[in-house]
Amino acid sequence: MVKWGVMEGFMSEENFTRSILAWYDGGHRDLPWRRTKDPYRIWISEIMLQQTRAETVVSYYERFLARYPDVRALASAPQEELLKSWEGLGYYSRARSLQKAAQVIVERYGGELPADLTALRALPGIGDYTAGAIASIAFGIPAAAVDGNVERVLCRYDAVTEEVGTPAVRRKIAARAQALVPADRPGAFANAMMEMGATMCTPRSPKCLLCPVRESCRGFLSGIAQELPRKPKKKAQRVENRAVLLVFAGGRVLIVRREEKLLGGLYVFPDVPEERDPSALCAVLERLGVEAAYDGPLGHARHVFTHIVWEMDIFAFEAQTCADVPGGRWVTAQELATLPLPTAVKAARTHAMERLRAGR
Repeated sequence: MVKWGVMEGFMSEENFTRSILAWYDGGHRDLPWRRTKDPYRIWISEIMLQQTRAETVVSYYERFLARYPDVRALASAPQEELLKSWEGLGYYSRARSLQKAAQVIVERYGGELPADLTALRALPGIGDYTAGAIASIAFGIPAAAVDGNVERVLCRYDAVTEEVGTPAVRRKIAARAQALVPADRPGAFANAMMEMGATMCTPRSPKCLLCPVRESCRGFLSGIAQELPRKPKKKAQRVENRAVLLVFAGGRVLIVRREEKLLGGLYVFPDVPEERDPSALCAVLERLGVEAAYDGPLGHARHVFTHIVWEMDIFAFEAQTCADVPGGRWVTAQELATLPLPTAVKAARTHAMERLRAGR
């Protein structure tokens, strides 16, 4: 049976909080979003940090804010330009949700993020964690921000051996986190807990001997810290073999807007699953309205999504004319370089650029 909260002989919630804050105040990573209280900038950073390492986010964050310095600039940006700015971060639905939320903020809140936890949660793309982070860091609202890092710290500290991920356990962790938030420094505590999970209480090889709360950490004292949190087994990633079709005509290459949920709304090259036969691939293009001759293989590429792995063979085709294709565009090398294409087709784009620039 998991025991939540303070046990006799263990550190009080207040002392835990103060120890974590003292550790954080003693030194932490200098990240640009920690130098501001601007709700807009904090919001952008928190969305970018979802599923992405802080070290990767820094350069994107600074470039993004240079182009979209406030909510109104983001709300009115052409979506194609916005997605190009997001290129390389992945999970493009985050960028689209950002813009939808920005438009709501302009229409409903005069271009200022609301200083209200419930109102923040209601915005597109903002869940409990992001709302808590913005509320605490930007507005000083004593709200918990529980991401994977914070969940790991608390599961180890309380030696939570239940499998995390169930609604009941998530509610308990959220309540535990909320009880620890100090009224006087909620934003600093949110950053401190995230820093603790990212640099000290790491998923593998946690630095327990350096931890400021190890003497009252039940996971450490029980010798099971590294085993926690206990998560459901991940489903095996599905492998999809795909043929990517680079169709050239008149110094241009064909791209199409993807309709499927995965990468939906982004431009990609025509592709087809589980097919390699040149005549069958030509038939696929014919159904798109393009008559093209097979011109040979260009290479192989692999891209790993969360649940799917794409194994892609890239093929070249030559068409006589740039036929109209529903949802398609024929683009030059210069246009191809400026359009937002997902990382999954990076190798194919490189092949396309090389041929276009060589005049083939």
